[in-house]
Amino acid sequence: MFSTEAVPTDIFCELYRELAQVLRVTPTLEQLADIVDNQDQSREAFKAITSEDLASERRLLIFFEEAHAIISDLAGEAIAGLYVRLLVRFVEKFSLRYQVREPCVLCPTLPGIFSALARDLQRASEEDDHLYALFRDFENALRDLRDDNSDGRIKTIIQKQVNVLEAFGASCSGVRSSQLGAICGEIKSWPHSALRSSLSNLYGFASDYPGIRHAGNPRAALRPIEMKDLIALSVVLAGFTPYLRDNFDPSAVYWGKDE
Repeated sequence: MFSTEAVPTDIFCELYRELAQVLRVTPTLEQLADIVDNQDQSREAFKAITSEDLASERRLLIFFEEAHAIISDLAGEAIAGLYVRLLVRFVEKFSLRYQVREPCVLCPTLPGIFSALARDLQRASEEDDHLYALFRDFENALRDLRDDNSDGRIKTIIQKQVNVLEAFGASCSGVRSSQLGAICGEIKSWPHSALRSSLSNLYGFASDYPGIRHAGNPRAALRPIEMKDLIALSVVLAGFTPYLRDNFDPSAVYWGKDE
């Protein structure tokens, strides 16, 4: 897109100046001046940047948006519009995390937030041997469903995920209980009692439904557990994990970790 006559030859000077703020190791003022004062050197320096050179996803988003303003000022709306169309194609091809809105604003999507929450939960589990063992058991049980999607296997997965939530909740400050139902009453992160009751009720379901955590009450089961129950409960239970962690960073999940 930068090979047309409508694009000024010094556009990479301004683009690299903006990109330099995103680099893990930022150039000194002298180095930056040396690069942006030379059109060819700016182009080559810009092209040489790799993903390992970038400081964070969040800062890269800012660059993509600022680049649109730079291109619009220097090359005009037509080239800026082409840039946006190419950016949309790139985001749609390689990422579920963002949607490009006019004029050039990258907004996190719901699938992207869910995906980031799952990755963040996995990373958090790796910081503690007990949590990691429980999370690995949950993941292994989930993989085993590929070969056996019986109600017994589904119950095992739900049980393993509840175990993970219990371990996270038990690690919160001020919590002394080890069972999720009691943990719900001890953690202080709830914005409303209805949310606390919701997770407590889900724990009650896991304890009362036959074969999940205990023998349960067969008369309480309205029907056999199905795949749709697994999908619904996996998403809902994962959604409660921000309340069960002292050091949860919602901004990192929404925008990406800013290193």
